[in-house]
Amino acid sequence: MFIEPRVGNRQQAQRRGWIEVICGSMFSGKTEELIRRLNRAKIAKQCVEIFKPAFDTRYHDIDVVSHNATSIRSTPIQFANDMLLLGSGCDVLGVDEAQFFDEAITEVCVHLANTGVRVIVAGLDMDYLGKPFGPMPALMGVAEYVTKVHAICVQCGDIASYSFRKAASKEKVMLGETDSYEARCRHCFQEGLKGNF
Repeated sequence: MFIEPRVGNRQQAQRRGWIEVICGSMFSGKTEELIRRLNRAKIAKQCVEIFKPAFDTRYHDIDVVSHNATSIRSTPIQFANDMLLLGSGCDVLGVDEAQFFDEAITEVCVHLANTGVRVIVAGLDMDYLGKPFGPMPALMGVAEYVTKVHAICVQCGDIASYSFRKAASKEKVMLGETDSYEARCRHCFQEGLKGNF
């Protein structure tokens, strides 16, 4: 379990920012961990802002919702730069589904952290082909803390770190749930790819 770094007395200490990345496959608990960290910041009476891609309305138009129905209010945005205006003045800024944002998200997160904001980003580290996904590698590279969470392979029960797409689509971005994706270990993921190509 991730324990937040202690930064000393908030009144006396200079405000310090950093970047945390929560990554992994689908169904691994990324969003649930993001919500857990943001709720702890709220309990600490910190000003918290949460953002998600505007087109991701799978569970709710506004809220960030995990697969097990845990939710938190968020602001849907189209571009990463929108966070600079809408998130100004907050202590902690959360981002869900970061892999869907434009490449500017890395620069935005670095800027926010440099100005004293704790930035917590959650997203898929790999796409349905097992390749690094969007801006996630760059975000992991500049983050102080990276947490990789794992799911359970639905084929064999091992630890899973891949998102296997069951649907026939070859689109890079395809929103879906258990009807379209399943978590798989490396072996079962490779076996599945052989059957699809």
